This record gives sequence, C-alpha cells and structure tokens, in this order.
Amino acid sequence: MLAARATAPHHQCRLLPSKPLQIPNVNPDPSRSLRSAMGLRLLFSLNTTQLGSSSTTAAPAAHPLQTPAQTRVDILSESLPFIQRFRTKTIVVKYGGAAMKSPALQSSVISDLVLLSCVGLRPILVHGGGPEINSWLLRLGHQPQFHNGLRVTDGLTMEVVEMVLVGKVNKSLVSLINLAGATAVGLSGKDARLLTARPAPDAAALGFVGEVARVDPAILRPILADGHIPVIASVAADDAGQGYNVNADTAAGEIAAAVGAEKLILMTDVAGILADRNDPGSLVKEMDISGARRMAEVGGEVGGGMIPKVNCCVRSLAQGVRTASIIDGRVPHSLLLQILTDEGAGTTINA
Repeated sequence: MLAARATAPHHQCRLLPSKPLQIPNVNPDPSRSLRSAMGLRLLFSLNTTQLGSSSTTAAPAAHPLQTPAQTRVDILSESLPFIQRFRTKTIVVKYGGAAMKSPALQSSVISDLVLLSCVGLRPILVHGGGPEINSWLLRLGHQPQFHNGLRVTDGLTMEVVEMVLVGKVNKSLVSLINLAGATAVGLSGKDARLLTARPAPDAAALGFVGEVARVDPAILRPILADGHIPVIASVAADDAGQGYNVNADTAAGEIAAAVGAEKLILMTDVAGILADRNDPGSLVKEMDISGARRMAEVGGEVGGGMIPKVNCCVRSLAQGVRTASIIDGRVPHSLLLQILTDEGAGTTINA
C-alpha cells in the first residue's frame, strides 16, 4: 500500500472547502503572546470548519478595502520564508493535556497538522491519554494510583493502558486526521520494534512503567516519504515482549533524536518556561541548551512538573535535534504560531 503511493509524496492532502473567516473566542486574554500582526492574521484566516465551536467572532480586516482573498494571499506570502525553511523537515509533536480534552482545541491541533503536512513538512504525532485511562480504570472499579507523579502500572492497569492508548485514542486521532484531508498511520512503540523499553529505576513501586532503551525508526521512513502522518501511542515492549507504559514526552524526545528531527514540540497546559514560576508574565521565549540545563538544576526556578519536560528537551537536543519547544496547547493553533510565525506560542530551546 505504501509503495503504491510513493510516486506522489506530500501531494495527497485533500484541502477542505473554504468558509467565512471565523475563529472560536477561546482565548480572550489580550496579554497573550500571540498578538503579533502576522500571528493574528494567520489565526483569523484559517479554515475553521473543523474547530467544533459555536462561539465565534469575525476576523478584523487587514485593510478597510481588502477582500478576504487578498488577505489570504498576503498571509501566504508572509508565511513563505517559514514554509521554505521547514519544508521536507521532520517535526515531532507530543500531544496531550488540555489540547486533547477540549474538542475545539483538538480540532485546532488536527487542522494544524494537516496544513503543515500539505505545505511539505513531515509531522510525527506522539500521544498519551491519561484522562481516558483513568476513566476506564474507574469503570472497572480500579482506582488509579500515582507515585512521584508517575502512574503505578500493575498488570490490569497495563492492559487498560494498552487498550485505551492503542485501540481507542490512537485510532480516534487517525480518523480525525484522515477526515481533515491528510492520511495518518496509527502505530505504537511495539510496532516494528519502534521503541524497546526497559523497566524504570523505581520499578518496584511503579510496576510496568518503562524507559526507552532503543529506538528503531525504520518503520517511520517510508511512511514519512509517502506524505503520511505517523500517529504513535506511547506503549512499548522489552526484549522479552513484556509491555510497558512509557511517558509520552520521553517517547517523543527519543523518536525526535532517532529520526534527526528539525524540531521537537511538547504541548503543555502552561505558557512555557517561566523565569519566575510564580509570575505568569515572566515567560522565557528563547534560551540555549546550557541555560535550560541551569534552570532545571536550580529547581526552584522551574516548576516541578516542568523539570522532566526541560530534561527531555535537553536530551533530544544533545542527540542532534535542532530546536525543542514547550508550547501552550491551550492557545488555538499554537502549532502554526510556533512554526510559521516569529512570535511563537511558548519557549524554544536551541542546541
């Protein structure tokens, strides 16, 4: 099947029909960092038939006499340098948090991925699905347990994790991407030995929680070459075939390093890295890898939940990824803002 499509990579996107220029009023805070002129115009001009929200506001015209068609042409022209820079480049996106739970934000992420694929980028989507796992465990009368922020994964929990992530969440995302006009291929870390796991250091307390021991990206190369979008559930097996629950941030970082990705993007429920964890206005827009290491080591400067994400970025950069970003997944179209504008939607760490 893949071989039959190999003659026309990146030309299989089925663009959806154009609609009036509207977006949902999801982010009314005027202090958000996406207020650059290009960022707003790009956001307002997007085809929003997939946003899934009934609350909309009309986009302001760039000029009183400018038609919607002229506005779109301007936006395409302004986006050209970014498209040229990243065309044919692989980007790895870790998807989770609020962007996964909100239907409107989920539609935003899906449409961003499809647009990026259509203009020649090669996105890989890596996902978790904690809330869904909790919901199904509770249906089975099994109370979710956590240790140092990680899910305690006994035998029953591991079965539920695999069924929910691989059988439900993964296939739902694949269907949404296909419906939006691209072609997605659903995988888990078990497929073609994409990820080989080993027990976490605290295995006695955590059970079947694993770390990534090895990555074999061979299965991803033909999928990307054919213009498809791999969608990867963060489940893996060890050399003996035992399944493990792997942190999705970690899985995304290791996959990004293995495929030589241009960018690693972690979607979170915070604005990014803050210089002062108690000051939401202290967002650090950009730093180098040594600065990220220092912030993580100091501890007090970076919130506890952010430290593993920063360390994940640092590790991927040390293995050859060009840039790693921690972005606010609560902002509509944060992926496009991060990749196709100078303003961005979070913190970028450079190698």
